[in-house]
Amino acid sequence: MAKPLTDQDKRKQISVRGLAGVENVADLKTNFNRHLHFTLVKDRNVATKRDYYFALANTVRDHLVGRWIRTQQHYYEKDPKRVYYLSLEFYMGRTLQNTMVNLALENACDEATYQLGLDMEELQDIEEDAGLGNGGLGRLAACFLDSMASLGLAAYGYGIRYEFGIFNQKIVNGWQVEEADDWLRYGNPWEKARPEYMRPVHFYGRVEHTADGVKWLDTQVVLALPYDTPVPGYRNNIVNTMRLWSAKAPCDFNLKDFNVGGYIQAVLDRNLAENISRVLYPNDNFFEGKELRLKQEYFVVAATLQDIIRRFKASKFGSTEFVRNDLSTLPDKVAIQLNDTHPALAIPELMRILVDIEKVSWEKAWDIVVRTCAYTNHTVLPEALERWPVDLFQNLLPRHLEIIYEINRRHLERISKLYPGDNDRLRRMSLIEEVDNRKINMAHMCIVGSHAVNGVARIHSEIIKDTVFKDFYEVDPQKFQNKTNGITPRRWLVMCNPGLAEVIAERIGEDYIRDLDQLKKLLDFVDDDAFIRDVAKVKQENKMKFAAHMEEQYKVKINPSSMFDIHVKRIHEYKRQLLNCLHVITLYNRIKKEPSKLWTPRTVMIGGKAAPGYHTAKMIIKLITSIGDIINNDPVVGDRLKLIFLENYRVTLAEKAIPAADLSEQISTAGTEASGTGNMKFMLNGALTIGTMDGANVEMAEEAGEENLFIFGMRVSDVEALDKKGYDALSYYNHIPELKQAVDQISGGFFSPSQPNLFKDLVNMLMHHDRFKVFADYEDYIKCQEKVSALYKNSKEWTKMVIHNIAGCGKFSSDRTISQYAREIWGMEPSLEKIAAPDDPR
Repeated sequence: MAKPLTDQDKRKQISVRGLAGVENVADLKTNFNRHLHFTLVKDRNVATKRDYYFALANTVRDHLVGRWIRTQQHYYEKDPKRVYYLSLEFYMGRTLQNTMVNLALENACDEATYQLGLDMEELQDIEEDAGLGNGGLGRLAACFLDSMASLGLAAYGYGIRYEFGIFNQKIVNGWQVEEADDWLRYGNPWEKARPEYMRPVHFYGRVEHTADGVKWLDTQVVLALPYDTPVPGYRNNIVNTMRLWSAKAPCDFNLKDFNVGGYIQAVLDRNLAENISRVLYPNDNFFEGKELRLKQEYFVVAATLQDIIRRFKASKFGSTEFVRNDLSTLPDKVAIQLNDTHPALAIPELMRILVDIEKVSWEKAWDIVVRTCAYTNHTVLPEALERWPVDLFQNLLPRHLEIIYEINRRHLERISKLYPGDNDRLRRMSLIEEVDNRKINMAHMCIVGSHAVNGVARIHSEIIKDTVFKDFYEVDPQKFQNKTNGITPRRWLVMCNPGLAEVIAERIGEDYIRDLDQLKKLLDFVDDDAFIRDVAKVKQENKMKFAAHMEEQYKVKINPSSMFDIHVKRIHEYKRQLLNCLHVITLYNRIKKEPSKLWTPRTVMIGGKAAPGYHTAKMIIKLITSIGDIINNDPVVGDRLKLIFLENYRVTLAEKAIPAADLSEQISTAGTEASGTGNMKFMLNGALTIGTMDGANVEMAEEAGEENLFIFGMRVSDVEALDKKGYDALSYYNHIPELKQAVDQISGGFFSPSQPNLFKDLVNMLMHHDRFKVFADYEDYIKCQEKVSALYKNSKEWTKMVIHNIAGCGKFSSDRTISQYAREIWGMEPSLEKIAAPDDPR
């Protein structure tokens, strides 16, 4: 079983963590004690763990502030083009360790806390995750912020400061139960409120067309209060800003229509306005057309655009008397990237500002908007596409509805000139869908109002051109691009897997951390026995550490010499956690049938949250926990097979699980996962991938060599062919005995003896309306898993394959992704130059 790591193991100085100079350590201790002194209030003289965490966080934060101020001053003087990344989600996780990594303070802080009799890892565990995202889209935004700062781009992340982030998941009797994520309860040392930049945001009201232009009157005002969080680049002294808006009611809220005795109620009603930034909508790849969500989308856009225009007008070579009033140069100085359609209202809002307020002509304003905005598409699933009812707009944003109508009128006029008489094409391409109740198609608005539209992996970018946006591609092929997603190697290697980062640095130096393509050099060591041993040893240490964590947190004992087969992502039918379940059941049945055979031991771990309203996803969690209850308590199986559900999967749990994984499950139906980024994290951390030819898996296979991944199942063309022919789940069920046995066990109550009908609906879905064709890939998946088990028995060959994978990871750095966005969409040039540190003379 897992041996506890000794103090010595934990604290061995790792060069990638920065040098712990004596003066450095002494200064850190002095500052730590100063902060601790001011953290302790008068009536307390005993410090808690949390006091120590805040003292450390504030000590590290001190190292950011000078760099932050200097970076922003540098931008103000140089007046570069700025990029604004607009996203309703930023899934940041914890900040302390990432800041230490990027500032090269990790070893020094470790030494300082150690000398003060504290364990830094224990302090780090006190920090709450900033869980302001659902999954891939929100975590991508966080990786992008890290890369934009590391590449010296003048970049700003803009979003909402949700009081409650993604819910905490508890598993009770095998079912998911949601708990509010009160992440700000103890305060957030990384944010700084900026009330001086508060902005009004308007809702409701009416529109008047007057002689001197259009007026939006009698609106309800909500104030947007910004909170700034520093975003440090990797060891380049640049610190960018993430600005998140919080909703605040104005002082006179509900008091102007003062009715006698209504004062108390009027003050209580301030909550209605402030609810806008209360909670993150917990849906991943699913659209829920609620008024509060539309308010959130407009709130972030309206506040952000005021900020963008204020900054555009005010900054020019540090000259305060100079103000830019000619907005025609906006696209030369501002790029706006829309992270999915959630901030799509930036398009009509910018039009409103230019036309109604700045009095620019429609044609000129439209040219500015299109050259400024660009749109990233994240999914082709129809249920995820945003379609807002027109009557909701009419009520909430009446002026924006008029502007959208006019955008659509001009757009359709252009299309009918290109395709005279093709009314069906006009219907398909309209921004307004003329169904029973008319809806605004936000993706169509984004395509029409942007100069660039991109998918997030090559296969996905091809699919959007061939299918969902085919009509738009035919009219404007030059708009469509691909930008394959990436991950930041700082958080996802150096920070979460220092052992592996160090083993790599010993062979090829440390430069790969800012230039991940250099990992190719590891191919020279693929037959080097010492390197093979080192890579395998780091993996084994990570597995021991994760096993110890699982035992401590969840009281589950796992066998660290078993294969760690990990499937972590949001629970969704298209991600096919059910296919994994069928493999586990099949393996169980095989072991029961031949208990004396030499099976490759496996610990299968599945984790992820289900949207609270997604019944099928919640049933899938209950199925996983139920299968686990049977298998994990069967003495015949012993520790040759375990199925564990990883509760409350989040950024911080990913940082622990991914470095410990042997096998990464990426098994969505071909054509459904736009890219995936977890797949890249596993690859970089020395796991092998079992996966379909979907999303970025395709490019991973290309980079590492297809023979170094376990690829199985239908390709996109096979799925299309099967759709034409008609998918018949029953024929697979009837022709594959092991599949039939597994399905019958689920439906017959073998895994739910006290409720034999519990999973009837799930089985009925699989048999009669499974959009994602689980049975069609079952046989190939099982065969592929047999190859995995066979190779795992040969540790050396397995590890050589791992090295091929790590060496092929260069492309999947978000630094590469962001360099492409910068050059090909934003018209900016990334740079690896350092700026002067605050303590350097300028």
